[in-house]
Amino acid sequence: MSSLVSIRNLRKTYQRGAERVEVLHGINLEIPEGDFVALMGPSGSGKTTLLNLIGGLDTPSGGEIEIAGARIDSMGGGRLAQWRSNNVGFVFQFYNLMPTLNAQKNVELPLLLTRLNGAQRKRNAEIALQLVGLADRGKHKPNELSGGQQQRVAIARAIVSDPTLLICDEPTGDLDRQSAEEILALLQSLNRDHGKTIVMVTHDPKAADHARRTVHLDKGTLAADAAIAH
Repeated sequence: MSSLVSIRNLRKTYQRGAERVEVLHGINLEIPEGDFVALMGPSGSGKTTLLNLIGGLDTPSGGEIEIAGARIDSMGGGRLAQWRSNNVGFVFQFYNLMPTLNAQKNVELPLLLTRLNGAQRKRNAEIALQLVGLADRGKHKPNELSGGQQQRVAIARAIVSDPTLLICDEPTGDLDRQSAEEILALLQSLNRDHGKTIVMVTHDPKAADHARRTVHLDKGTLAADAAIAH
């Protein structure tokens, strides 16, 4: 299986007042196409920083990030934004849905950056909602949906443009256990049945068990048992 994500000697440093703090120290990681990786580690270990770098939301201080043959570490802001919209779907802990838009219109949002016409956008949004089991909720606004349903809408929005990579930051952190299990089963299905490569940050070992393997970060480095297959 070929690597979709290749990370080599990745470093990230932040300036805090007069102090420079290195959050990631020379990370090396390969993520094959079709993998489902859970990133775990204590608070402050650098897992969200690493996730944001893989998703092109931030740029590294050193090292290389190659995704599907593209060196995103050397891209400028405009080019990186274009790459993100073409290649990455994001799922966050707090669904980030537009409260005034119904589910279908929320799912359509990423498609406004494409050349698709209104009818095509609507059709693609309907297909994405069907994939997440919400075909009958397209006209509902977020406040008319449960937390689990809102996260399903957020996942539909993340996959509607058929991204190369799905980035999930604590996707079940705001959900009760039953809703969390349903969301994790949905992510497994997207990985297993639709070939989506998923990188998920979680603090929950039960959530990590749904991934194909777990990568542990500690104080900005990969732990010795970095990759645990499930």
